Amino acid sequence: MRECGILMPIASLPSKYGIGAFSKEAYEFVDQLKEAGQSYWQILPLGPTGYGDSPYQSFSAFAGNPYFIDLEQLKKEKLLTAKECREADFGQDETCIDYGKLYENRFALLKRAFLRWKGQTEQEGVSMERVFEEQLLPETRDYCFYAALKRHFQEKSWIQWDRDIRLRQQEAMEKYRELLAEEIAFYEFQQLMFLTQWRKLKQYANERGIRFIGDIPIYVAFDSADSWSRPELFQFDEESRPKAVAGCPPDAFSATGQLWGNPLYDWEYHEKTGFAWWMRRMEYCFELYDVVRVDHFRGFDEYYAIPADADTAVDGTWEKGPGVALFETMKRTFGKAPIIAEDLGFLTPSVYKLLEDTGFPGMKVLQFAFSTGERSAYLPYFYEHNCVVYTGTHDNDTVQGWYETMDKEEKKFVRDYIGNVTSSPEEIAWDIIRLAVSSTADLAIVPLQDYLCIGKEGRINTPSTLGGNWIWRLKKGEFTAKIRKRCRKLNAVYGRCEDLPLKKRTD
Repeated sequence: MRECGILMPIASLPSKYGIGAFSKEAYEFVDQLKEAGQSYWQILPLGPTGYGDSPYQSFSAFAGNPYFIDLEQLKKEKLLTAKECREADFGQDETCIDYGKLYENRFALLKRAFLRWKGQTEQEGVSMERVFEEQLLPETRDYCFYAALKRHFQEKSWIQWDRDIRLRQQEAMEKYRELLAEEIAFYEFQQLMFLTQWRKLKQYANERGIRFIGDIPIYVAFDSADSWSRPELFQFDEESRPKAVAGCPPDAFSATGQLWGNPLYDWEYHEKTGFAWWMRRMEYCFELYDVVRVDHFRGFDEYYAIPADADTAVDGTWEKGPGVALFETMKRTFGKAPIIAEDLGFLTPSVYKLLEDTGFPGMKVLQFAFSTGERSAYLPYFYEHNCVVYTGTHDNDTVQGWYETMDKEEKKFVRDYIGNVTSSPEEIAWDIIRLAVSSTADLAIVPLQDYLCIGKEGRINTPSTLGGNWIWRLKKGEFTAKIRKRCRKLNAVYGRCEDLPLKKRTD
């Protein structure tokens, strides 16, 4: 079945509280997606973010970002007052997220809400511990303990904590659980609110025929509850220090490669345990999302290992990943898993074989298709049905921004391919969208910024840079009824949604 969707981060939704959330604006966006003839809403990872604000460097693979908790719903539950929400400073720029102000002020509000919720719970004679135990995964509660410890140690990475708790010695674990009981409960409350509100939004979307495509990084962050609570999962020494870290080798874009710094999995251990941790992770993701996009799919075939003490990625080596064994286990556990494989970048024959063996659809990004002097595999006439076509991803410029920075020959190639020699960049953007939805790909995903014909100011992320990323916000009313109508009509023409029935001929 031919379908289409829109890529739009939760954080980018309009909101009077500084960042998008599971608020009425999210529900309105679901309705707008339906009106625009869409079947999917693709979002970025939902985990709690830290330094750099990247959703791909989360503090836990089993927890949600408390920034997405809707304050209006907390007001309705009498956990916050209108005055408290109104007086909190989250920044005044409706086009830009101010993470510094969010960090300073959002948790103070959530703490007030927690204390009132705690009081209500105690009055009702309900055990907080029982609520958390029934509603939260053990891994999520591990994150809450980790988060409380992190606050106790002035937000330092766990590798800098006192040795006894860093290595999770029993006596230290018991001591800090008792010492930080109130703070741990505060983080558990955040996760309870996150899950409650997310499930409500997801149900609303699913009932209207809108499914969520979630996004999970292959790796976890080093400074995360995952690496602290389960050191045996990773290539760590006896002091829980990494022996090697993740990255990618030098290429035409970087002479020294990319040093990501994520801990590498001990795949031998994972295989011995039947990939138990990965099955837990995927179970959590399949509960959150309808479809899961797995980032850096080639890392399951081979991964690039860089010595932990290296300053660059030059001296790394390619090592064998788990291969198809992981996905065979996944199939036995979940049946046919709804997964999209992020198979971008330089791919080897073995990666193509892994993709073929799993049957997962790969990705085709149109912005990669128009380099002059070659015939890229991303050109639509190479596509098979079992793939997902994107005009661009969160790591790309917007289509308009991309086109405006092209050289003369590349622009000519684009115009020649789409048969448009005179259009403005705005119309070029719509022509690229048309190219995506008219392709043979089973699913077409378009970032909302491309439908809005926004330039480089709408870019979500520029890889390998710090600052200015993950901050773009949609202005209220910007996704107009006129754009939604045009969007639906285009998708209907190419069989990706139903439109109003055609008038019957009378002659």
